[in-house]
Amino acid sequence: MARKFFKIFISLLTIVIMLTSCATKNDVEMEVPRFELEEKNSETKEKSDLPEQKQDERKDEDVPKDEYEPRDVYENEQKDEYRNEKKDEQKKEQQLETIEDVQKNDSSDNAQRNLLNNKKYGWGYKKQKNLPPIVSQATIDLLEKYDAIYRKNTDEKVLFLTFDEGYENGYTPVILDVLKEHQVPAAFFITGPYLKKNPDLVKRMVEEGHIVGNHTVNHPSMPEVLDDAKLEEELLGLDRSFYEMFQSNMKYVRPPKGEYSERTLALTQSLGYKTVFWSFAYVDWDVNNQKGADYAYQQVMDGIHNGAILLLHAVSKDNAEALGKIIQDARAAGYQFKSLDEF
Repeated sequence: MARKFFKIFISLLTIVIMLTSCATKNDVEMEVPRFELEEKNSETKEKSDLPEQKQDERKDEDVPKDEYEPRDVYENEQKDEYRNEKKDEQKKEQQLETIEDVQKNDSSDNAQRNLLNNKKYGWGYKKQKNLPPIVSQATIDLLEKYDAIYRKNTDEKVLFLTFDEGYENGYTPVILDVLKEHQVPAAFFITGPYLKKNPDLVKRMVEEGHIVGNHTVNHPSMPEVLDDAKLEEELLGLDRSFYEMFQSNMKYVRPPKGEYSERTLALTQSLGYKTVFWSFAYVDWDVNNQKGADYAYQQVMDGIHNGAILLLHAVSKDNAEALGKIIQDARAAGYQFKSLDEF
């Protein structure tokens, strides 16, 4: 009996152990999916905290979770990028405003010149006998700013002879003959009509080694030509016509009537010309008030000085008649005549 009871007890114990084992196994199997689900939920939550663009970028990539940047760092970087983009946009807007301002004029050079003073000045100075004229420092500074000249600052006894040719009065051939005889270089500043009506005389100037300068097409007061394009054409138009005839460009400009402004000096320089004024002249252009060769001679000899740029008008009978003696006596006084190209 006892033996039978013991077998039954063993059988029940075995059944209990088996049932306990199954229960434990089921518990383990149930816990694993819950853990995995929590892990997936956690991962999903982390991904949902990222911007959509980040999530889209990671969909096709096998990137570990620890490569994702924390949200606050990412947002800080986004703010920095935004600030940088705004700065770039502001710079572009400023550049566009500058360009728009410039485009209101024909060019940046025009824009700068339009800001310059166009107050008209007449070239003038206080004469001194056989000494350089007295010119205000403000005038000198303005000329130097735009590489314009009126005399050479030197202790050398050199002279630069120039003639203005607005029209022909019959004396230029005589003047050219005297210059050729004495081997003296000169500069002739001509206008458009002069070139058109006297091409043979201009040709002779070129062939005999003289400078032909630009006195504009129509001889206007340059500051009064308010349109830059028109003023440029006053210079370039004559230069083109001269080039067509002689395959050479003009290098020097003399402002008609000696009238100029900062704007006109700047424009002349921008076109590649050098503006040439003078340190000696006298009233010789009035053909109805000529006072004789001796008067002309004395005026010039009292006015010569070191580095002088002499302005004579070729329409003057007195100048033509006195020129030979002026050259001879100036040389006797130790002066040399040089070309503006030797300035």
